[in-house]
Amino acid sequence: MIRTAESPRPTRRTVDTHCPYCALQCGMTLSRGAGTEVAPRDFPANAGGLCQKGWTAPALLTSPARLTTPLVRVAGELRPASWEAALDLVASRLLEIRAEHGPDAVAVFGGGGLTNEKSYLLGKFARVALGTSQIDYNGRFCMSSAAAAGVRAFGVDRGLPFPLTDLAGADAVLLAGANPAETMPPFLQHLRGAGAKGGLIVVDPRRTPTAEQANLHLAPAPGTDLALALGILHAAVADGHMRQSYADERTTGFEAAWRIAAAYWPEQVERITGVAAADQRRAAELLAGARNAYVLTARGTEQHATGTDTVSAWINLALALGLPGTRGSGFGCLTGQGNGQGGREHGQKADQLPGYRKIDDPAAREHVAGVWGVRADSLPGPGRSAYELLDVLGTEHGPRALLVFGSNVVVSAPRSAHVTERLSALDFVVTADLVLSETSALADVVLPVTQWAEEDGTMTNLEGRVLLRRKALDPPVGVRTDLAVLAGLARRLGQPEGRFPADAETVFTELRAASAGGPADYSGVSYDRLRAGEALYWPVPGEAHPGTPRLFLDGFAHPGGRARFVPVRHTGPAEPPDERYPLHATTGRVLQHYQSGAQTRLVDELNDTVPEVFVEVHPDTAERAGLAEGGLALVSSRRGAVTARVRRVGSMRRDVVFLPFHFPGEARANLLTNPALDPVSRMPEFKVCAVRLSKEDGAE
Repeated sequence: MIRTAESPRPTRRTVDTHCPYCALQCGMTLSRGAGTEVAPRDFPANAGGLCQKGWTAPALLTSPARLTTPLVRVAGELRPASWEAALDLVASRLLEIRAEHGPDAVAVFGGGGLTNEKSYLLGKFARVALGTSQIDYNGRFCMSSAAAAGVRAFGVDRGLPFPLTDLAGADAVLLAGANPAETMPPFLQHLRGAGAKGGLIVVDPRRTPTAEQANLHLAPAPGTDLALALGILHAAVADGHMRQSYADERTTGFEAAWRIAAAYWPEQVERITGVAAADQRRAAELLAGARNAYVLTARGTEQHATGTDTVSAWINLALALGLPGTRGSGFGCLTGQGNGQGGREHGQKADQLPGYRKIDDPAAREHVAGVWGVRADSLPGPGRSAYELLDVLGTEHGPRALLVFGSNVVVSAPRSAHVTERLSALDFVVTADLVLSETSALADVVLPVTQWAEEDGTMTNLEGRVLLRRKALDPPVGVRTDLAVLAGLARRLGQPEGRFPADAETVFTELRAASAGGPADYSGVSYDRLRAGEALYWPVPGEAHPGTPRLFLDGFAHPGGRARFVPVRHTGPAEPPDERYPLHATTGRVLQHYQSGAQTRLVDELNDTVPEVFVEVHPDTAERAGLAEGGLALVSSRRGAVTARVRRVGSMRRDVVFLPFHFPGEARANLLTNPALDPVSRMPEFKVCAVRLSKEDGAE
């Protein structure tokens, strides 16, 4: 548009809101006039910063790839249909399948990016409108191990049980399996204090951009983080750094945990992990010598078949040093997905009811059933966890139909070729999506839904703060909210008018009542308080309550108020390298892409920067496989193979290769990954599997 001095300026409407991507939930302002523009704002989590994904977020609002009409599969092809016809078809097929095979023949799969309102209504829809126990979500692939470890140590799970800004006062921070320089770049400013004081410790097999900024980088072999945590704990205790008075007054179970850790002296752990014993002792000294110190974990240390025990090992270290529940210090985990915290609190998990209640708790069932206006005995019990659910789709004893909201399992699930086969075996698949993702491309019905700037809703960021993400513009004609989709389907399934409201604030008011008295109590949070700018960290058990920015200062959530050491031992990855598959493969994210990439691959600026899958490999390892920089490699595991562009990286361990997981089709890193599950959290082992490298046929 060319504007002269005399031309009228377009009227601009500005709305303060939050980024659609990670759990940092950076504050931003959207300005709508001739186009949609974004600017960072001075919100505590990002303090005026945005990453490249945040800056380019408005591009997806006008993407030509947006879906604007329902699609129904006819004669093998997805064709446009009216909303009434699409919803009528979905309801009739679900009723038929349920009548023939029972309520558990219909399954629901949600997402950690859904708002609190959507997560809540999706769980209610599954259990009340469908009567199925078969519901889980992709957060099972993200935070479940840290959540399980947090509950058994502290009695409750909140990613960061303190405000993010507290980290600025730290003298030492240990990051285990976290690469925020790429996953949430504005987070790094909170670590500058520890780095300037020489106390930033990063645990990662790769020398990531985050590890480059560390004062001490510990690079264990993939799958050995638990042994490393035990080695540092051993050093802390043996070298006299343990805070015995804290352990005596505020914890239980140290003796049992120490009986195992006593065998993991640093020299022994060096043989397991490859991390020098001197560096293990140095890490213990840095944490113990700090006035304020934090231990933080993320997906790199959690996405293992022993992820819960591994997080418990890091918690044990933090407890031995007296960090949790001490003002200015603590333990926490960095939530990944945008609503990874709130998404796991309000009922879309297989074993959960709103307020972080357990679905097999009779009192919880009575309370929530009362809010919903149904009998407690009508609610189903626990269902299958995410991978276990996907694994049995279309089988004799598994669901025959699947509804997917906010997830792209064809790319994001482990052993993804098998998951694709299971989806194809279903009688009926429905997705609610912004674009035709790889999962939606397999569906029988695709329902076009709104995205972040086109609707109101609340998110709960990584520090447990409830945020109002406000509508900035109207959605395209023909697009509906997920809440409206659920409301429309519920009516067609015979639910009373009003039981499933489509208005976000109305749903949130009901969520408040359902969560009241639970561990994640939102009953005192309201849209009015959020609009007024109040900083509300759950639990907020009343409208006059100021919220709880710092948990555990007066006691932990177990009876008696004490935290619990948990005895854990190292067993190693479920699939260690061998002669046939001699290398460890690990996966992760890059700065320009998010999760399965279904959204960021449609933003030209992001996709042009990283347009394809690549494999990072040490030059010596590449040389042995005959791989040149920029050439093509075939990375093979027992489950599949990926062709990837070679990046020779001198800082890589010689026994490790890395692939990002954002790409579709034959470029899916999750064609390789191992679905071995953690026995407690049911988390798959995304972060390590055995692979081999070879030169791709026809590669230059």
